[in-house]
Amino acid sequence: MQIETIAIHAGNRNDETTGAVVQPITLSTTFIREADGSYPSGYIYSRSANPNRTQLENVLAKLENGADAAAFSSGNAAGMSVFQSLEPGTHVICPDDMYHGLRNQLKTLFAGILEFDFIDVNDGKLLWSYIKDNTGLIWLETPSNPLLKVTDIEKVVSIAKKQDIKVAVDNTFATPVCQQPLALGADLVMHSSTKYFGGHSDLMGGALITPQRNDWWAKIRQVQEMGGAIPSPTDCYYLVRSLKTLPYRVKGHVHNAQLLAEYLEKHPKIESVMYPGLKSHPQYEIAKAQMQYPGGMLSFCVKGGAEAAKSVINKLRLFTVATSLGGVETLIEHRASVEGPDTKTPHNLLRVSVGLEHIDDLIADVEQALG
Repeated sequence: MQIETIAIHAGNRNDETTGAVVQPITLSTTFIREADGSYPSGYIYSRSANPNRTQLENVLAKLENGADAAAFSSGNAAGMSVFQSLEPGTHVICPDDMYHGLRNQLKTLFAGILEFDFIDVNDGKLLWSYIKDNTGLIWLETPSNPLLKVTDIEKVVSIAKKQDIKVAVDNTFATPVCQQPLALGADLVMHSSTKYFGGHSDLMGGALITPQRNDWWAKIRQVQEMGGAIPSPTDCYYLVRSLKTLPYRVKGHVHNAQLLAEYLEKHPKIESVMYPGLKSHPQYEIAKAQMQYPGGMLSFCVKGGAEAAKSVINKLRLFTVATSLGGVETLIEHRASVEGPDTKTPHNLLRVSVGLEHIDDLIADVEQALG
């Protein structure tokens, strides 16, 4: 099936009792046992599994062409479960441009437990030089947050496989509509479901998808069940509902992002635009080869420094100044302020999650803000 069909049908189960077309929300935390101790429904306790989570995980796995998926209460919880599944002392290689929440999680919660380096993973020679005997995982984020760097997944996978190193890819910016890392050889895909999967800025979640049910996946599942950082049945229900429109929403985001990026690139007050759909992007050819669409995220740098960038934000009317991304409304933020004093993000950079408003209205708003 094509991804549009998968999104609509793989997460739904008709209710046999009532004939309801949409699966109901099952709020029960526990399930009936038979006299012999068995569970006829297949469910024991909602932390282990729940009917709504089962359907959510089914559609998530199929969207990424994976064998199985695990749903979590947030993207950070999903990422943390990966790191918790690694043996103490494991060395992890991460990109130098990486979502600051997971980067800070590694530096704070896993300091002294895991070893980690943040490098330019696009540089093959540099990547080779950082591989150690205890390197067990290469973490990729492509396109990256907030510089929209694109990493050649197949190239990194080819290096990793020679050393029996696993590769995990944060695919949040791209979504499976734009990019499918498992098809490029990755061992794991991670998403913040809060973003494009939810798509309406009103729920939180995370997900991991595997191409095979192996020993590593069993450890991740164990962390999910025993740690208990799971989404509620209601969150699962709404995520399944939102996923049904994901392919069409993402195509709308991409359409608007491409046109906005092209407009900004020509504006005299803009220093640079970071968007994988522009030929000026340093990894344009890589993005063209491994992505079906260049995504709905972009960043741009305003001439005149941080104050000029903040001035633009303060003059915008349609763009909502807020953290997060992937919602139907366009969001913008001064990223360096969010990331803190140790940020490497340019202070004149603004990150935009391009929404589904009419593109003419968005461009008109930017035009008046830039003066």
